[in-house]
Amino acid sequence: FLFSVVLMALCAVRLHYTSHLSPNDPLNGGVRFYDHIVVELLVTSIITIFWSTFIARTIHGRHEHRRMNTFTAELVGLFVLFLLWLIGAAVATHTSNPPDVNVRWGNLSSCWMYSTCRILTALLAFAWLGWILVLALFVMSLLFAIANKAFHDPMHGRWDRRATNYGGDLSMRNIVR
Repeated sequence: FLFSVVLMALCAVRLHYTSHLSPNDPLNGGVRFYDHIVVELLVTSIITIFWSTFIARTIHGRHEHRRMNTFTAELVGLFVLFLLWLIGAAVATHTSNPPDVNVRWGNLSSCWMYSTCRILTALLAFAWLGWILVLALFVMSLLFAIANKAFHDPMHGRWDRRATNYGGDLSMRNIVR
């Protein structure tokens, strides 16, 4: 959640800067533009904020809806976020050697004296940190669901099959034999 909020703020700052260039700005000859990948990272961070709020509400409220609050639904959502974060971070990181006209950012290590370059560097860092966090959450949820055969069970914090509202056999199926 926090990485998404920071990334959203950095993307907003970048979009504001590039869409409000002064004619004398050396970037892009003063012509206003926006980076498509920054928009993708902004949308990804907003989706992640909504997703993490939904997950926190589900866990805290111990909601049990057949399909939306299961480990399978969590894994599908995390996989989609994993792909969005990976694509955003990878495309934003792409630099070419020799320089390519399609690569706007280039090598960011040589321009740290400018605040816009530091914003891009922080944007890249938080994009990769968000991807790593989503990857870790996906792997932990997947391993937990596999180990406990819990793909269709609720993902809330209470892990007691006898205390769930799900129907069917409420015996202790999760005991390893």
